[in-house]
Amino acid sequence: MEYTDKEFCLEVWGDMACFTRPELKVERVSYDVITPSAARAIFEAVFWKPAIRWEVTKIEVLNPIKWHSVRRNEVGALAKKSPILIEDNRQQRNTLMLKDVRYRLHAKMVYITVSERKAEKMTRVAGNDEKPMKYYDMFERRASKGQCFNQPYLGTRECVAMFRLITTQDEVCEPIDENRDLGIMLYDMDFSDEKNIMPMFYRAKMEHGTIIVPPFNSEKILL
Repeated sequence: MEYTDKEFCLEVWGDMACFTRPELKVERVSYDVITPSAARAIFEAVFWKPAIRWEVTKIEVLNPIKWHSVRRNEVGALAKKSPILIEDNRQQRNTLMLKDVRYRLHAKMVYITVSERKAEKMTRVAGNDEKPMKYYDMFERRASKGQCFNQPYLGTRECVAMFRLITTQDEVCEPIDENRDLGIMLYDMDFSDEKNIMPMFYRAKMEHGTIIVPPFNSEKILL
């Protein structure tokens, strides 16, 4: 099966966002910008098939990075066999979130090989009769109409994401003119071993509002 290495672009925005740092568990603190895994989830919300996976290639930050602190009541217990009394398990926790965010996300479809599919114990691969242009057209049609399988969100489900498809004919604004070393950031989760799911990290650097995301099998990915 032959296909072109085509990239797609979505502009996403929302009033609030929280891309939680995994090293801070109780008090939620967001990364400065969207993570590749959160960006991938937005593309998957619009279009996903078992024979493909989305690989984010570039993130452009369009709005200045702004913060907002929220304190709210949460339940500090798990619902098992017995009911939970909220009055006995109520906890106040602080969340440091992003506000008024807007990104331009670039990603491409990667067709999963037979070896990858066997390693992840999946049931279907992209066969020789698959036509990539069919998938390309399906994604573009759905994204242009605002269709999605589930509501995209910005880190947490309460942070609803709006989106639109960007094409070469569209006029777009420039990313923010800011350079920032974002440090070690969550890249994605490695599900190849279902008994030992491991987080993947990478060193994120923003140059003139643009973050180049390394490919899934890059040496820049830290396990």
